[in-house]
Amino acid sequence: HIDAPGCKKEFGPSTLVCSYGRNFLMKTNDQINNPLLSASNLKHEAIDFPKIKSVHFIPAVEFHIAEAKKIIASIRDNSAPPTFENTVEALETADEALGIVTSVFYSLLNAEANDELNEIANELGPKTSAFSNDILLDDKLFSRIKTIYDQKDQLQLDTEASKLLEETYVNFTRNGALLKGSDKEKLRKIDEEKSRLGPAFHNHVLKATNSFELIIEDEGDLAGLPESSVSAAAHAAKEKGYRHAWLFNLDAPSFVPFLKYADNRELREKMYLAYSSRAFEDDFDNQDNVKKIVQLRNDRAQLLGYKSHADYVLKKRMAETPDQVFAFLKRIYEVARPAAEKDMRQVQEMADSLGGPPLLQPWDFAYYAEKLQQKLFDFDEEELRPYFKIENVVAGVFLHATKLYGLEFKPSDEYPVYHKDVKVYEVYDSNNKNEFMGLFYTDYFPRPTKKGGAWMTSFRDQGLIGGQLKRPHVSIVCNFTKPTPDKPSLLTFREVQTLFHEFGHALHMLLSKCRYTSLSGANVYWDFVELPSQVMENWTLEKESLDLFARHYESNEMIPADLTQKIKDSDRFLAGYHTLRQIHYGTLDMAWHTADPKNIRDVGEFERMALEDKVVMPMIPGTSISCSFSHIFAGGYSAGYYSYQWAQVLDADAFEYFQEKGLFNPEVANKFRTFILERGGTENPMDLYVKFRGRKPDPDALLRRSGLS
Repeated sequence: HIDAPGCKKEFGPSTLVCSYGRNFLMKTNDQINNPLLSASNLKHEAIDFPKIKSVHFIPAVEFHIAEAKKIIASIRDNSAPPTFENTVEALETADEALGIVTSVFYSLLNAEANDELNEIANELGPKTSAFSNDILLDDKLFSRIKTIYDQKDQLQLDTEASKLLEETYVNFTRNGALLKGSDKEKLRKIDEEKSRLGPAFHNHVLKATNSFELIIEDEGDLAGLPESSVSAAAHAAKEKGYRHAWLFNLDAPSFVPFLKYADNRELREKMYLAYSSRAFEDDFDNQDNVKKIVQLRNDRAQLLGYKSHADYVLKKRMAETPDQVFAFLKRIYEVARPAAEKDMRQVQEMADSLGGPPLLQPWDFAYYAEKLQQKLFDFDEEELRPYFKIENVVAGVFLHATKLYGLEFKPSDEYPVYHKDVKVYEVYDSNNKNEFMGLFYTDYFPRPTKKGGAWMTSFRDQGLIGGQLKRPHVSIVCNFTKPTPDKPSLLTFREVQTLFHEFGHALHMLLSKCRYTSLSGANVYWDFVELPSQVMENWTLEKESLDLFARHYESNEMIPADLTQKIKDSDRFLAGYHTLRQIHYGTLDMAWHTADPKNIRDVGEFERMALEDKVVMPMIPGTSISCSFSHIFAGGYSAGYYSYQWAQVLDADAFEYFQEKGLFNPEVANKFRTFILERGGTENPMDLYVKFRGRKPDPDALLRRSGLS
């Protein structure tokens, strides 16, 4: 590039800075032997992670975009009359290689990020956004699709092909195909800027989370904390080079037990404020990102003819409109509010009896709620940890998949991974001649390069790839309690439920039997996607289920019957409070995406106004939910967080069917597999649910399960 026009000859160590903004090293073997430029030659075409370097991503994306453009041009310029096969189906598979590369990139960005990947995200997002718009705003290409769509009633397509045609046409019309002239350029600029802001928001949250450490040197400040937390904190401190100290941070396995058990109220407050003020009025402030994101989303929606971003999003959801979402949240709220107030009174009374503060603050609630739970149920959740060694829980969740769906998970060391904590399994269907179902990756423990929370992702979806039906490569990523030198990873009960939840998402991908990747697995309406995950959590509350895997990590004794009963009895504990918190988040999400962004000046004030009638505890100045609310600002849940509650209605109703017929009833399991897990987004989700259940879901099922009816 030395002679390239506009090239600045700024020599660093073998580096030239070129006018289009990227560092080009002199050609190296890394660039020549880019593993992302060709299909993997590993077994089942697994991703060869150790060979992938950060420098590979942009060249690979550019190459695959160029190749996809050639294919799309041939589709667009085909002199033959447009048909489903030569246009819609051909377009479905045109950019499959690019899709795999970007899936790998964003999976690593979330699970194994570094500064290089964060910088690449700023460049990669606009490139893929521009490519997507090149397709969706191509008048000639859309004309071919519209011709086919207008003839759909005469084409005699099967159900899945009909759905692909419908989704393709709607995808074009919802993303600018009907815009004229300069409006198309406006859309391009909006999408380009949006593509940078999500990764920037995520990066700020990650850095803000990693920037806080609570170092305790006085052993007295550990009072109340369980041995598991103390041991983990000592190990964390030792890893960071601290002598005779304990290190607590904002990762869930450290933060959550601290707020629940630490007697030192001042330190609980410090931890709470650090967590709740992440990326808000600090070095990694996300307020500008939040305001820019909601403004761009609103601008885009209005450009496309919608009143708000929520109106745009919900057009492709089961809920359909903001009014229906607000009505749904209102109904749940009216039941949960009095129950939450009762819960608060009980916790406050518990605090009063122990000489606690006269008005509970957010850093007090979990602490005194735990005391109340111990009193009411003679139950401390820490009693459960010894029975939830992670290896046993993983074996247990696999056994559930075997008993329900005939799946077998076989661990394998022959697949490369991106981190030493990652494990890989080959998945087979024993009910169907040991058919290979996919690769399953697990990544369980927190580290500074990983964002918080838990999620399912895929490196390759199931469906038509390279002219053949391929099986998926699926991963679940979590932040569970880490092992220490003297103890294995012993999970909390909530972590057990999280594992079952994410595994449910994975089953949705692994059991998919669709033709087209864009319709397979979890590629469904967003308020339907949580059904397969949330329904799995129900098994963790049943003795028949727990007896399959809950064994003491030292004695191997089965979990005692009285403990399993206490789990069941305490499941409805503070149900009103926890339900109201979900309504709280769903309401905030909808507020951001239905309000006029031009009227929003202050993030904290907007949040306070949106939530003031939904809270049962004081809102603390200097804290913000929005600035670290990655679900809606750096994930896929914008105008969709309500879907957790929506899907709870579905999963409560679905699990009642299992309870009626038997937890592992083969007939019910086969119906759930056939109509929910295998069919992806090939049909309307309510139609699929009715095929499974024989009727529409009973909206009161959720209230019955939570004890709020």
